[in-house]
Amino acid sequence: MTQKRTLLTIESLAELASVHQPPYLSLYQPTHRHRPENQQDPIRFRNLVKDLEKSLRQEYPAVETRLLLEPFEALAHDHDFWNHTLDGLAVLGGPGLFRVFRLQRPVAELAVVADSFHTKPLRRFLQSVGRYQVLGLSLRKIQLFEGNRDALDEIDPALGVPRTITEALGDELTEPHQTVASYGGIGAASTPMHHGHGGKKDEADIDAERFFRAIDRAVLEHHSRPSSLPLILAALPEHHHLFHRVSHNPFLMETGLTINPDALPIDELRERAWQVVEPQYQARLATLADEFAVAKSNGLGSDDLAQVAQAAAAGRVATLLIESDRQIAGRLDGSTGRVEVADLSHPQVDDLLDDLGELVGKMGGRVLVIPAERMPGRTGLAATYRY
Repeated sequence: MTQKRTLLTIESLAELASVHQPPYLSLYQPTHRHRPENQQDPIRFRNLVKDLEKSLRQEYPAVETRLLLEPFEALAHDHDFWNHTLDGLAVLGGPGLFRVFRLQRPVAELAVVADSFHTKPLRRFLQSVGRYQVLGLSLRKIQLFEGNRDALDEIDPALGVPRTITEALGDELTEPHQTVASYGGIGAASTPMHHGHGGKKDEADIDAERFFRAIDRAVLEHHSRPSSLPLILAALPEHHHLFHRVSHNPFLMETGLTINPDALPIDELRERAWQVVEPQYQARLATLADEFAVAKSNGLGSDDLAQVAQAAAAGRVATLLIESDRQIAGRLDGSTGRVEVADLSHPQVDDLLDDLGELVGKMGGRVLVIPAERMPGRTGLAATYRY
């Protein structure tokens, strides 16, 4: 069984789409961060697993059903996992694959066995504008966070980024180690403290630069490049200059937080990070609206569902804006772009906006989920065309 992981990226969706051995099990549920609400989450999860079992038993023998559900059952009894949930949960499994994604927004309950994974909630989460990452940097330890306007959470330490200078440099670390570890203490007043002669200070400075280069490479490779999210540096002032000097990360923002993140509660860190990101976020929304207005006036844009669907099927849509939390029930023919509006409660009916976003993405277009108050129009969508 391939090991589960919790980092959601575009690469995650590509991996799920590349699996070609059914059945595909998709489970979604809203979760809670704190007691007592989160005590009901594993119970709801086990009930959804039972729904998966009922569906599997209709088509598969008991032995195969049991094997497919084993990782779901193990997760149901993982007490540490259920004590560290966020706002939503997606669990996807099949022969040889099991993935768990903790989400910073609620999702509707769903348990389905099908010929493909149900990934629309994951895709919509990735397409949401306003997400960012924070790199908490000191010579004592590294922390990496991901968040939005409403939430900020630490990314799993196992996902590719060294957490200490010893872990990053290993045998390359200059001895004695304590000459380096004295940097970056708690609080903004901390100052470097070197022991011994000047040579030790030079060695510590070399270690610091090596450390920052290693962190920069790891964050870029495992997080910034896969997510394309803006990266905010949170560090003491003396570390900002060095890290910016050695960094090759194009997603690193010029403006950062000149604090040690260890000294802040996470809610305050989120508030300060959002103050850095918000001007860029608002400017991006304004630019998207302006681009659509210009395109529409030149006959290269539309907010009419039927027109946009036909353009998407033809591969003409360059950018599609979708209103967050908006649903339009119906069916979409991906080959012709024909739409049929219907009742969302019908089991064969899905959300046209999600289907349209999936189609545009498959055709190489860009899809962005936008707050309702910043959408250019009231139809729930806006598209600019390539031609």
